[in-house]
Amino acid sequence: METHLLNPHPDLSDRFPQWSQNETREFIAIRAELDRTFMETKRNRLLWDLISNRMREKGFHRSAEQCKCKWKNLVTRYKGSETMDPEAIRQFPFQEELRAIFAARMQRLLWQQESDSAAAGSSGVKKTVKSDEEEEESMDECDADKGGKKKRKLGPTGRGDNRNTSSSTGTSSNAYEMLEEFLKNQLRIEMQWCKDEEVREEERRAKEKEWRQNMETLERERILMDRRWREKEEQRRAREEARAERRDQLITALLNKLIHESI
Repeated sequence: METHLLNPHPDLSDRFPQWSQNETREFIAIRAELDRTFMETKRNRLLWDLISNRMREKGFHRSAEQCKCKWKNLVTRYKGSETMDPEAIRQFPFQEELRAIFAARMQRLLWQQESDSAAAGSSGVKKTVKSDEEEEESMDECDADKGGKKKRKLGPTGRGDNRNTSSSTGTSSNAYEMLEEFLKNQLRIEMQWCKDEEVREEERRAKEKEWRQNMETLERERILMDRRWREKEEQRRAREEARAERRDQLITALLNKLIHESI
């Protein structure tokens, strides 16, 4: 009772600490190692508990629910950065990590498609692999938990999503089409990134060339100024030597005159 009075919103206090970049990268690395398991099982709660424990081992105390919500936020921001908006890419520093995860997932799903096609006439048991849409459905529970209620997605009969063999085949076909679209999108992104990289490289070379030209100009000016200073210094020394020689001649003439007068 005292705990409830001291902290009337205990679930909010868990979400207040901000995720640092180091903590986020550790979290993404752990999630990447378990991505295949996430796509092959529906008991994600145990996996999020495992991620929470591994984060705790690394010194980051995050609950399973916080990890789930963080992953959904990262996926949402990654999909937003796929528009190649420079500002969106700059504000999302984990694009490469997420891209590697989704590329590996796509490759696994393609292998699964080929395996399913090859084993279509056999009686073996197929291994179920979730599509991205199913994963998003499982992550939608994060939003439901924030409101205090969990929504269960119902099928057409209102009894839940009971998939038969035909629906599973349709889901696999949809997943394959999604993967093809994802591949094309990734290819467009890579091509755009290469073009942008070439433009940046050209700009860098132009700036480097301009900098070198400026440095060469400054170096020539320095050499010219040094030469002028040396010439002036030599002229000054010549004048000093001529002045000293005239002074010596004058002193010698005065001494000779005094000597003749004394005689």
